[in-house]
Amino acid sequence: MDCSAEEAEIRRALDAVPGIKSLGFQLGTRSLRIDADASSFAPALEAIRKAGFDPQPLEPADLAARAGPGAQPGGPEDEHGPGTGLTRMGCALLFAIAAEAVSFLAPDVSIWNAAGMALAAIAIWLAGLDVYKKGVTALLRGKLNINALMSVAVTGAFLIGEWPEAAMVMALYALAELIEARAVDRARNSIKGLLEMAPETALVRAAGASWSEMAVSQVPLGATIRVKPGERMPLDGVITRGESAVNQAPITGESIPVDKAPGAPVFAGTINETGELEVRVTAASANTTLARIIHAVEQAQGTRAPTQRFVDRFAAIYTPAVFALAIATAALLPILADSTWLDAMYKALVLLVIACPCALVISTPVTVVSGLSAAARRGILVKGGTFLEQARLLKAVALDKTGTITEGKPRLVEFRVWNSHDESRAKRLASALASRSDHPVSMAIAQGLAAQGPDVQDFKALPGRGVQGVVEGEETLLGNHRLMHERGLCGVELESELARHEAQGRTITLLASPAGVVALFAVADTIKETSRAAVADLRRLGVEPIMLTGDNPATARSIAAQAGISQAQGDLLPEAKMQAIDDLRARYGAVGMTGDGINDAPALAQADIGFAMGAAGTDTAMEAADVVIMNDDLRRVAETVHLSRRTHGVLWQNIAIALGIKSVFLVWAVAGSASMWMAVFADMGASLIVVANGLRLLRPAAPPSKEG
Repeated sequence: MDCSAEEAEIRRALDAVPGIKSLGFQLGTRSLRIDADASSFAPALEAIRKAGFDPQPLEPADLAARAGPGAQPGGPEDEHGPGTGLTRMGCALLFAIAAEAVSFLAPDVSIWNAAGMALAAIAIWLAGLDVYKKGVTALLRGKLNINALMSVAVTGAFLIGEWPEAAMVMALYALAELIEARAVDRARNSIKGLLEMAPETALVRAAGASWSEMAVSQVPLGATIRVKPGERMPLDGVITRGESAVNQAPITGESIPVDKAPGAPVFAGTINETGELEVRVTAASANTTLARIIHAVEQAQGTRAPTQRFVDRFAAIYTPAVFALAIATAALLPILADSTWLDAMYKALVLLVIACPCALVISTPVTVVSGLSAAARRGILVKGGTFLEQARLLKAVALDKTGTITEGKPRLVEFRVWNSHDESRAKRLASALASRSDHPVSMAIAQGLAAQGPDVQDFKALPGRGVQGVVEGEETLLGNHRLMHERGLCGVELESELARHEAQGRTITLLASPAGVVALFAVADTIKETSRAAVADLRRLGVEPIMLTGDNPATARSIAAQAGISQAQGDLLPEAKMQAIDDLRARYGAVGMTGDGINDAPALAQADIGFAMGAAGTDTAMEAADVVIMNDDLRRVAETVHLSRRTHGVLWQNIAIALGIKSVFLVWAVAGSASMWMAVFADMGASLIVVANGLRLLRPAAPPSKEG
């Protein structure tokens, strides 16, 4: 099962088998999962055999090994695998050349003709045995696929005395098929090649203080593993000891290593660069982020994009039409024109070779798979060719605020002493109280001040207001605007200052003693460094960014302005975000939604394309969205749109190339100017051109820019 054309044949063969619930094709591993009643399994296998295929049931362990990182489809017995396939094709080509030499150089006597025919027959047998098997089966079933057309054309050429040409055509066709299959495999396996990194073993702490090497598949959850500098993480986990810079590019697409310390998550396949780490395992080898990335990409490769479905339908009409033209040429040309029956038969056979829809059929899947793999290399998981194609249609993208445009963590952004108080003492007092509280705002203040605070006596939490305690012998408050207002500590000047900060969406905390306010702390959820660039990239592509958030409108407007977004809606509950998506669709057209994949799930589902942000290791985000951004870089949304437009352009380039070349040679064949050699070069040459053109998507693209 090499391509979508053969997938379609298998689907048709199984249509008549009752009890089949679903079919799961994985062209990347050349495997098929049949979900059916127990009584339907044997008839299904028999139907596949009758279609000309040889199904081999796989055990779950075999399938896992076949689909794992670094696995290559097929094997030595595969006609496209290394070894026997290439050797056989090389021998076939040598015999075909020998047949051509005998025809050209030897005298026209029966013994030499017999020798040449024998050489040609051997070449056809070596190169075309599999083609003939599938071709005869297809003809018996009334199907005109590429194998049926080549079988008829080569057999016909041999019978009318063009045996050297028949041999060379079959040898060239089979060799080109082999080259094409390997190129397609490169596209299918590009993501696996990139992710061929997770070690097969891990150094695990055993009983006591000893360490032993163990297969990653046998490492239990909760075990502690050791990763030395320069090694790859064998499993997902959380660091328990050590600090290091970790290169996460294969998982998240980040080009700069990330500093990691105890408590930080790490992912299988990433590279520990500087320090030794001990990691507590949090996911089994089959459920690591790396394994789920491979699974997601393979599932996406198994889906059929809209253009691919169109091409398959077109090929189903195109091939019989050209076959009918070939029959008409053979039957009518001797009657209507001054042509012999042999000449008419030869032209008809040339038309059959040109009619092969291989280039047309292969043009779409290799392009889509290359696009999916290119996205995965950048930390973008697209859940199918449909979403890869549809992303180009987006006219607006709704952006959640927290965790998408902003960091999602409050930080101390401004500190100011009030009424000429001592700054150093104010920091000590605030740090002492803030470090005793687990409120996110207090934690942000303590982290931002990074000062050693004295002991606190009589510490007390004031729910909804702040905390208080005795610090350095004086009762001290650390609380919000409401607390200060209740204690009568707010004056006109302070109220004006608080209003200024609140208009910017900041949360204000005040440090005060019974005598008055000592210092002011402004905490805010700051925007990410990449957010402004991401918004600019979307605008350059002609996509309008709009913020949708549950925060108050003042905060929404402030954050939107900082990010360069002109439209922002606040106070939106999840249901209101869904309605906002519908409103934007009515106004702009196709709309995307970008969020964290959890509380934004309804809006993600409602949008034409849902983008889940920061999803490394998050199952919910993987399920909620159509596109998963494996890090927090909002710029990946514009990259997805840009890649979608590139993919769409290459798809139609390939369709135009395939049809254009065939049209030219079709006219030449009818006019009598095309030989079978030219026909096979037209067919397989077009196939190789469209495959190479599709593989261009694997190369890095230019930055997003405004496109028509």
